Amino acid sequence: MRCRACTGSLHTHPLLRLEDMPDAAQFLPDAAALASERGADLDLLQCAACGLIQLGGAPVHYYREVVRAAAYSPEMGAFREEQLRGFARQFGLVGHKVLEIGCGKGEYLTLLQKVGMQAHGLEFSSASVDHCREQGLTVHAGYVENEETLVPDAPFAAFFIFNFLEHMPDPRTSLRGMAHNLVPHGVGLVEVPNLDMILRHKLFSEFIRDHLTYFTRATLTNLLAMCSFEVIDCQEVWHDYILSATVRKRSPTDVSSLIQHREHIHRDIHQYLDGFMPRRVAVWGAGHQALAILSLVRIQDRIRYVVDSAPFKQGRFTPATHLPIVAPQHLLADPVDGIIVMAAAYSDEVAKRIQQQYDQVKGVAILRDYGLEIVKNHA
Repeated sequence: MRCRACTGSLHTHPLLRLEDMPDAAQFLPDAAALASERGADLDLLQCAACGLIQLGGAPVHYYREVVRAAAYSPEMGAFREEQLRGFARQFGLVGHKVLEIGCGKGEYLTLLQKVGMQAHGLEFSSASVDHCREQGLTVHAGYVENEETLVPDAPFAAFFIFNFLEHMPDPRTSLRGMAHNLVPHGVGLVEVPNLDMILRHKLFSEFIRDHLTYFTRATLTNLLAMCSFEVIDCQEVWHDYILSATVRKRSPTDVSSLIQHREHIHRDIHQYLDGFMPRRVAVWGAGHQALAILSLVRIQDRIRYVVDSAPFKQGRFTPATHLPIVAPQHLLADPVDGIIVMAAAYSDEVAKRIQQQYDQVKGVAILRDYGLEIVKNHA
């Protein structure tokens, strides 16, 4: 078995073995089933890579369904209403479509609507779906089976999952599927039982077969980060029994500024070379940045050679562009009219050396972060 979150290797020996435990917390046996009903041994395992604590073995047969024994208490209802109203206000969700994953019989959908959001639910149990629809709630039948699962009426501005993630045998895939159903920068509220609290209070009876994963603040935020989410906040709520993580869908990093700056450097260098006769300019520097620039701005046909002070580079050629790499004294044997210095932190030192030792070089420029700086004008 591999880790349910990161697919890493699990420690060989269980952290804890609980013997003859209830085989399920729902759909309890009746009198006729007692003769064949047996307990189950639970092995509490830990991932050696990400640290997530989890049960081995298969999930209960009803893991896709949310089964709540009763509606929330008045105290819980007041807590949820205040929490969800604040969430809607914080992220501007009033009037926007939101989705509860594993909505059961719609206990929280009504609260989502009450605080002004357009509540949609996703539930696997057909009986619960029917019940929700009879109450006038918008609920879709299904489960987030994979990363490409698309819920009807998607995309949503936000999603909510209340104490359901720990039931999922593949939480990483399911979370990525949830992200797939969000608008860019969509937000979410992810809640799970709090293992940090369980350990603090030695609540050994909290381990049940229905719950496949047991999250600390660290392992929950780590999983969410692996699943296309930025964790805005993660705190203990409801008498510390619940970990509540606020997340935002992470967008690909914007690298447009890199593309624009590359084009700027390309123009700078080619405009500088336009002031010289063909192949009468050398580059000083064969470090990795200089080698990359030579390829990216495509100046190999306009450069005579590359100078570098490192003996182990001399006599070699630049990769991809195939320019000869020569020692500094080669400037005397085969002089050039201009030099572009690409020596990173050593550029000022190199430029000074060129002006002091190689008078025949008419023009010297340094490639800075912002573009070319003319140190010695060849005009």
